[in-house]
Amino acid sequence: MKLIYRSKRARLNTPQRAKLACSVYCIGLMAVTVARASTTETVLHNFAAPPHGANPVAGVNRDAAGNLYGTTQYGGASGAGVVYKLDTALHQSVLYSFTGGADGGYPRAGVIRDGAGNLYGTTYLGGASGAGVVYKLDTTLNEAVLYSFTGGLDGANPFAGVIRNPAGNLYGTTTYGGASGAGVVYRLDTTGHELVLHSFTGGDDGGYPESGVIPDATGALYGTTLFGGAENGGVVFKLTP
Repeated sequence: MKLIYRSKRARLNTPQRAKLACSVYCIGLMAVTVARASTTETVLHNFAAPPHGANPVAGVNRDAAGNLYGTTQYGGASGAGVVYKLDTALHQSVLYSFTGGADGGYPRAGVIRDGAGNLYGTTYLGGASGAGVVYKLDTTLNEAVLYSFTGGLDGANPFAGVIRNPAGNLYGTTTYGGASGAGVVYRLDTTGHELVLHSFTGGDDGGYPESGVIPDATGALYGTTLFGGAENGGVVFKLTP
């Protein structure tokens, strides 16, 4: 059977093969075009103005019931951003409005949820030194600053949010601060103690990370930096325990 099949294939001359290839390509192109045409965008919410928040930089987090949680960089009672919830009926409610002071302000990162429904995130500015904070918003909508960056060796101005391991430790990055001012990777334990896991130099190891980190099963962390590296075009890095 294989020999007969090959014999039939051999009878196709070059123009016939070209015609067959063109037909297959056209069919595939039509399928892609139809798939694109069937995609529909639905606006779930329009941010208007304070006090409901405005200009979200980060994405959203979705719970099992379908409610969405996120942040806006501006708007709110003090213009310093909010944490919001958009329920399945598309009703938006402000869970917390940042003052821009000790509680933090102008978040560029979204939030994550734990099993109890508490929310965790970072703000780019605000805090005791104006260099941003890591915060927790509990189910009673009480905000607690878990750590306030000083802007020095401990890092400054987190653009990204945090991840949380089963033990409750939080991991993230800051865009600035650290030994060379090029940002850090940090761990924040359940007692509020911060440990700098790596301080970027801005050189070959990268610098100024705007994204967070993800873990693997061994505890290694992976992420990217905006600048630095051999060509100063940024790097993808792995940080091992």
